[in-house]
Amino acid sequence: MSRIAETMVGQERASKGEREMAFQRVGGIVTSVCAPGLLLGTLMFVASLTPSLLPRTPLMEGVVSGLSFFAGYGIGVVIRWIWTFLELPVPESSVSRRIRIIVLIVCGATALPFLWLAVAWQNSIRSLMELAPLDEGQPLYVALVALAVFAALVTIARLFRLTIHAVSQRLKQVIPRRLAYVLGFAISAALFWSIASGLLLRAGLRMADSSYQQLDALVEDIVQKPPDPSKTGSMASLVSWENLGRTGRRFVSSGPSVEDLTAFLGEDAVAPIRVYVGLNSAETPEEQAKLALEELKRVNAFDRSVLILVTPTGTGWIDPAAMDTVEYLHRGDIASVAVQYSYLASWLALLTEPDYGVETARALFSEVYGYWTTLPQDQRPKLYLHGLSLGALNSDLSADLFDAIGDPFHGALWSGPPFSSETWRAATKGRQPDSPAWLPRFRDSSVIRFTNQHALPSLLNPAWGPMRIVYLQYASDPITFFEPQALYRPPDWLDNPRGPDVSPHLRWFPVVTFFQLIIDMPASTWAPVGYGHVYAPDDYIDAWLAVTAPSGWSSEDVDRLKSRFKQSGNPETGVQAAR
Repeated sequence: MSRIAETMVGQERASKGEREMAFQRVGGIVTSVCAPGLLLGTLMFVASLTPSLLPRTPLMEGVVSGLSFFAGYGIGVVIRWIWTFLELPVPESSVSRRIRIIVLIVCGATALPFLWLAVAWQNSIRSLMELAPLDEGQPLYVALVALAVFAALVTIARLFRLTIHAVSQRLKQVIPRRLAYVLGFAISAALFWSIASGLLLRAGLRMADSSYQQLDALVEDIVQKPPDPSKTGSMASLVSWENLGRTGRRFVSSGPSVEDLTAFLGEDAVAPIRVYVGLNSAETPEEQAKLALEELKRVNAFDRSVLILVTPTGTGWIDPAAMDTVEYLHRGDIASVAVQYSYLASWLALLTEPDYGVETARALFSEVYGYWTTLPQDQRPKLYLHGLSLGALNSDLSADLFDAIGDPFHGALWSGPPFSSETWRAATKGRQPDSPAWLPRFRDSSVIRFTNQHALPSLLNPAWGPMRIVYLQYASDPITFFEPQALYRPPDWLDNPRGPDVSPHLRWFPVVTFFQLIIDMPASTWAPVGYGHVYAPDDYIDAWLAVTAPSGWSSEDVDRLKSRFKQSGNPETGVQAAR
């Protein structure tokens, strides 16, 4: 019996020791928590649950909330450090621990109800975009993802602090202590930045570029090599079918046929000409551009009434909603040409390599425009530029207006222009004071006009000049309306009146809104057609009518064309993961 009693006493002592160790661990966690950081982090966590420009999935919401919580916590840690550095009074340790416990309880009680409110906020965007409302927002999943993101960032921050300490300790042996800490911080920051940007980012870009390259090389069975010798990629073509790439093959093989056009128009039509040069078709952008020009000559593209220089998105993709509609409007009497410049998705290239593709776009414009100017003015096609997303930015940069002003091209349609587009930014900044940032009115509207889903009247103003430039943009498009300055000040497009597709519950919060817009950008191509970064055929039709002014189209004919695209749909429209 005594042996059993001793065993029970030993087990009780062990259990008591384990409880004491557990309490010590909890106490250590509580002691290490920064109360100001927890308060600010919770406030920013709550703010991150409010709506932004686009609906967010629970995973996206968790990432935004984790980033926001970490940012708020980090600011609180800096505030506490400054307070201590200034030797201002602080509570005793026992009081400080009780304060931390109270703060933990208050923050938890504050965050929980807002996790459930997030559903209503997300539904405020979904209703604007005609999406079915959410019944639940998976608050537990959002919270777990946010905590995982926060924990990962805290681990990196602590590793950074340890690196500063290690470097500073070595430096203190040869230089004064305070100077050692300053240099230790600078050296550690440079080290971490070089690792993040020079190794991880570049490796990630190489992996992404390689995966997109493999996808681009895929020869789909449903896309057959064209037997028609007038088609790019045919046996007679100067560009091989294999070197067109996946996006190029889909571009030259799609579009309305003569039969489609004739059946809809009720009159004779011709087959539109589409020329595409893949990234592997030539060694340099200059050689690619020369090849494109020769292919245009081979298929007699300069005999058409309209010629469009298309700058594709980062992956080489060209929006069928843009090209199909303009080919109908001109009854097939139109040619278009594009040259691929990368495999990387536009949003990724925009954040990492904003000048991606400029060299190729300039080479193509120089070759085609140079030849076009040698033709008699009454025997050459009207020349237009077009680009979507990163293509819009590079298309804008392709032409030097000072070189073209003596013999100008006829206009441009740039849809979803990225926030870094210089001409777009200048026109938006120089808008008339009574026009909103999401639909500016620039000067007398004789050169540049803006339109969206509901702005057809803005395109119908009289007195166009010799060159017509139209920006097609949606107020809910983060590719266009992202602003780095949203980190510390509200963007102009949040002023009233707001865009028709922007939630009335969207509010600007320092740092938080910046993170929301960053996360919205890669998701913008998955928005419903007519919102975000997915541009609808209806809106392209209105924009092309304004830019190219095709003849013989009554309002009834235009409505019938819009109905045709609504009824038939387009399998590629809105499915743009590789853009």
